[in-house]
Amino acid sequence: MQVLIDASVVLLAYIFGSIPFGLLIVKVGTGKDIRAVASGRTGGTNAARAGGALAGALTALMDALKGAASVWVAHAVSPGNDWLHVLAPIAAILGHNYSVFLTERDARFRLRFRGGAGGGPTVGGAFGLWWPSALIVLPLGALVFFGIGYASVTTMSAALIITAIFAVRYSMGLAALPDVFYGLIAFVLLAWALRPNIHALIAGRERFHGWRPWKKDAQAPFAVRSPEGTSTDPTASAPRPKPQPRRARGRAPSKKTVTSKR
Repeated sequence: MQVLIDASVVLLAYIFGSIPFGLLIVKVGTGKDIRAVASGRTGGTNAARAGGALAGALTALMDALKGAASVWVAHAVSPGNDWLHVLAPIAAILGHNYSVFLTERDARFRLRFRGGAGGGPTVGGAFGLWWPSALIVLPLGALVFFGIGYASVTTMSAALIITAIFAVRYSMGLAALPDVFYGLIAFVLLAWALRPNIHALIAGRERFHGWRPWKKDAQAPFAVRSPEGTSTDPTASAPRPKPQPRRARGRAPSKKTVTSKR
């Protein structure tokens, strides 16, 4: 009987994770279909592109709630089952990435499940397992985002940070071993969902964020010109050609009037 209850918790976590909050928030706020914008994912990053910063933040919050709530329910149903506490947020991540509410047929008429990349539910699941983890993951994630400048790298690094947190806690006897596996499994799921972004990173085509573009814009007015007369600022317009020196204009020889003596 307990096995059926545990399986029901995992199934409910998947269904709750499948709710496309990003799609709903952007649709209500702007009327856009988030699946037709940029990456087409329903997570907070793409919601910010489609509906602005507020839509992105609200989507990220609701996506994190998927993972956290699944852990809370698992704790309430089976307090001593550490593996259930991990499988529930994993199911929420799977539901977020492959939503049962966002199915479609591809060009070969194969069934396809759409969704996000899983960053929000991953952080939420860690919050449900140990709430102070958010105080570590969020600042470090922001540092990675603004330092490295790629949202996909930030998403994957969150799972690695979570793995490190629970590994340290496990070594201190403060966490169960399944909590460490939670971060590792989440990393695999995130990396699999972000395969197109990884390929774009390798090819140098990944969308760039972070502090470096802002720094470049701030330094643009103080560009130094090289001795050849060209600007070191890549955004500056092409230098004007140097004016050619004028040739010295001499007076035209005057015509002498020759008077003949008669």
